[in-house]
Amino acid sequence: MEAGTGPLLSTLLGLLLLFTPGTRGANPAVVARITDKGLEYAAKEGLLVLQRELQEITLPDFTGDFKIKAIGRGNYEFHSLEVQSCELRGSSLKPLPGQGLSLTISDSSIRVQGKWKAGKSFLKLKGSFDLDVKSITISVDLLLGVDPSGRPTVTTSRCSSRISALDMDISGNVRWLLNLFHDQIESKLRKVLENKVCELIRKSVTSDLQPYLQTLPVTAKIDHVLGIDYSLVEAPRAHAQMLDVMFKGEIFNQNHRSPPASPTPTMILPEDGKLMVYFAISNHAFNIASRVYHQAGYLNFSITDDMLPPDSKIRLNTKAFRPFAPQITRRYPDMNLELRGTVVSAPLLNISPGNLSLAPQMEIEGFVLLPSSAPESVFRLDVVTNVFASLTFNNSKVTGMLHPEKAQVKLIDSKVGMFNVNLFQAFFNYYLLETIYPEVNDELAKGFPLPLPRNIQLHDLDLQIHKDFLYLGANVQYIKV
Repeated sequence: MEAGTGPLLSTLLGLLLLFTPGTRGANPAVVARITDKGLEYAAKEGLLVLQRELQEITLPDFTGDFKIKAIGRGNYEFHSLEVQSCELRGSSLKPLPGQGLSLTISDSSIRVQGKWKAGKSFLKLKGSFDLDVKSITISVDLLLGVDPSGRPTVTTSRCSSRISALDMDISGNVRWLLNLFHDQIESKLRKVLENKVCELIRKSVTSDLQPYLQTLPVTAKIDHVLGIDYSLVEAPRAHAQMLDVMFKGEIFNQNHRSPPASPTPTMILPEDGKLMVYFAISNHAFNIASRVYHQAGYLNFSITDDMLPPDSKIRLNTKAFRPFAPQITRRYPDMNLELRGTVVSAPLLNISPGNLSLAPQMEIEGFVLLPSSAPESVFRLDVVTNVFASLTFNNSKVTGMLHPEKAQVKLIDSKVGMFNVNLFQAFFNYYLLETIYPEVNDELAKGFPLPLPRNIQLHDLDLQIHKDFLYLGANVQYIKV
C-alpha cells in the first residue's frame, strides 16, 4: 500500500522524521510544532487514504444456520461480498495528551453487494443482496514513541468501529425465507465489517507506517564539513491543541564527532496557530556550527598575491606594500607577502526580536615569504566587525546571507616600524566585501536542512525572529506521486 502510506505518514504524524547514545530528555535544538490546523489537514488526507483502502478490502464469507417450524433446520451462506462504494465524511484528528493522536471518523457509509444461498437436504435456494451500511463511526488512538536509535515509532493502542444503521435488500423468489432471520444476518454482517475496518487500520500502521518510519535516517548532511543529528530527544509530545516533535538538532563535524560543549537552552514557543506547522530552531544549533567550523580551522584564511584580482591596485609584495609600512622594502626588498587571518573565537549568532547579528573578532598576521627560510612575521593586526544576517527559507531548508559593516583595524605589533592602519583598513574592507563575504554567502546559500518527510511541500511561509530562536511557519501540502 505504498501509495497510501506516504500521506498517512506525512499528515497523521505531522512531519516525524529524521543520536548517537546520549541522555533522553535534553532540550531540543529543533522543534516541529503541528497545530490544530495541521492536524485537520492530516485528518482530511488520512480520510482519503482510508476511503481508497476500504474500497479494496476483501470481505470474508460467512455462514450460519436457521430453524423454521414449518421447514425445520437449515443453513445459509453469504459469499462474494464486494465493497461497491465507500464515503467517509466527517473526521477529526486531535492530540491525545500523554499518548499521541486520536482519530475519529463519523457520518460515513459503505455499500456492499454479494450473493447468498440457503437450504437443507431437499431445498436449495440462492440469490443476491445489496447492503447499505450507514452512520459508521471509527475511533483510533495512535501511540507515538521513540526507539533507542532516536527514530519515531507508532502503534495502534485502540481501535473501535461502530455501525448504527444497516439496510439490506435481499433478492430472490423466496427472500421471505431469509427475512425470517434478517436480524441474525445483519448482526453477523455488522460484526464482519466492524472487525474488518479495525483490522485494516492496524495492518496499515504495523505493516506500512511503522516500517516506513524505521527507514528514515537520523542525520542529514549540511555540507562537506557539517552534519546535523535529527534524532528525537523524546517521544512526540501531545498537548491540548498541538503536537510537538522535538529533535536533537545537534550540529557535528562529519569527520570527527564529539559531544556538544554546552546544553541547549530551553525555547519558550509562542502560541501561534494560524499555520499548519512551525519549526523552532535554537541559536544554539547555529552556534555549535560556528564552533565546529572554528575548531576545524575552516574560519581561518590566507591571502597571497595570486589571490588578488589582476586589476587590483594593491599587490601583496614588499614594493607595493610600501605605503602601508615605508620601512618594509629596506629590510625585505622585492619579496612576496602573505596575510593569515585567524578568527580569535567562534562568532556567536545573536538572535533577538527582528534582528540577527554576530561580531567576529579576527587577528591578521603579515608574513614576508623569504626565499630560503620559513615565512617571517612582520606585523599583527586586530580586526573587529559587526555583521548582520538575513535569512530566508523555502520548501526544504533555511538559507542565509551576511551583510557586514566596515571592519575596524587596530595595530597589535609591527616589526617594520610605522604602519598605516587606516590605509590597510580600507584595503581589507575592500577584500572582505569583494572576496571573503561572497564566498561565505555562497556556503550559506547551501542552507540548513529542515526535517521534512518525502513528498511534502511548504507554502505560505512565515519567518519570525524571537529571542534566541527562529520560528518558521508554513502550511503543508502533500504532493501525490
